Amino acid sequence: MRPVWALGLFALAACDPQAVADNVTDRAARSVVVNVLVNQYPRPQAETATTCVLQNATPAETDSLARDVASRAGTVTVATIRSIGDRPATQTCLAAQGLNPVAVVP
Repeated sequence: MRPVWALGLFALAACDPQAVADNVTDRAARSVVVNVLVNQYPRPQAETATTCVLQNATPAETDSLARDVASRAGTVTVATIRSIGDRPATQTCLAAQGLNPVAVVP
């Protein structure tokens, strides 16, 4: 039992607090974006489109999107998603997945 406990303590010490925080932010932003995009795409496609959007979001945009996790996405959040969706790299990603461009409206 002692080696298992020591291994767990070792693994805990190896956790990078910034990586944990980034993971939480990314998951929160993903939740927000999916909930907006399900108005345009069926759920599985909304998940795929969300990946394209988040891959092309800046860290500041990801943080901004994550802040809406516990509430209904407002017009600023929808505008941010639409702006990221309008980027050529996002549109290329969407097209590669067989999806139409992001066309969310507030």
